[in-house]
Amino acid sequence: MTVYFIGAGPGAADLITVRGARTLAACAVCLYAGSLVPRELLATCPPDARLVDTARLDIDQITAELLAAHEAGHDVARLHSGDPAVFSAVNEQMRRLDEAGVPYEVVPGVPAFAAAAASLKRELTVPTVGQTVILTRIANRATAMPPGEDLDTLGRSGALIVLHLAAQYVDRVVGELLPHYGADCPAAVVALASRPDEIILRGTLDDIAGQVKAAGVIRTAVIMVGRTLGAGQFRDSHLYSPARDRHTC
Repeated sequence: MTVYFIGAGPGAADLITVRGARTLAACAVCLYAGSLVPRELLATCPPDARLVDTARLDIDQITAELLAAHEAGHDVARLHSGDPAVFSAVNEQMRRLDEAGVPYEVVPGVPAFAAAAASLKRELTVPTVGQTVILTRIANRATAMPPGEDLDTLGRSGALIVLHLAAQYVDRVVGELLPHYGADCPAAVVALASRPDEIILRGTLDDIAGQVKAAGVIRTAVIMVGRTLGAGQFRDSHLYSPARDRHTC
């Protein structure tokens, strides 16, 4: 058997990849986070599949489910919201599977920040304006941030910053980024990206916190801050430039 860590995407059931859907449809056991993964996705599972909601399970209980499926010879779909590559807590699961000798694979998915950018209709990298995107979060009740990865330090880069798991601390986010980006810097918050009840907030560092509070957004959201969000006049990309020599590599 094999455990498949599958990126379920940001929320819309049809944003799972074709590979992810095919893998999900072939697994006899599916572990999913009921608070994040859309129920519609579970219809892709085989009719007789064992479905386990992990929302209230700890890592040891989740591991026990994976090992039990292994002992029974069943492939397992482990659905994670977004993409397993960032903020998915798959590392500790893979570490335990390595220790137990259980094989696994990772199927990538659409990350929340990409879905948020699509909803905003923005390219996050703009020629001559900004070519760097920082994906991060802030420390509060969760694991502490490593040295040098605090917002004050990251903000000195001036790059577009995308914050996960930080909507309820928006005042703190604004306070730490304001000295580096300025009150007029474009900012946006997208909650429940790609879902029918999606919330899109656009503004600046000066007013985005007030918008977040007025909308009642406290979770399942990404905060974006950076000049590329408001870029209107910029140089065209060299990729499609008429001046580019297309006869050379």
